[in-house]
Amino acid sequence: MVKAKWNGAVIAESDETVVVEGNHYFPRGHVNTAYLAPSSTQTRCPWKGTASYHSLVVDGKTNPDAAWYYPEPLPAAAEIRDRIAFWKGVEVG
Repeated sequence: MVKAKWNGAVIAESDETVVVEGNHYFPRGHVNTAYLAPSSTQTRCPWKGTASYHSLVVDGKTNPDAAWYYPEPLPAAAEIRDRIAFWKGVEVG
């Protein structure tokens, strides 16, 4: 079971992650969306497509843009559709 934790909270937990470029992508249904806040940030990957972001909010603390996902991944990255990955101090393991 892989968990994503930040600021003492379990943000996501799954035994169905997909690992791409060393990052665990959790199925959206295995993420506690109560900790996700909208973000307008987007970035572009040449083979995965356009990534969108969420900030994490736990116990009044915010970790900006600490979660990302690809709403419409390119064909080469189809396996990460409807999945969320984490960084910026989020412990994944």
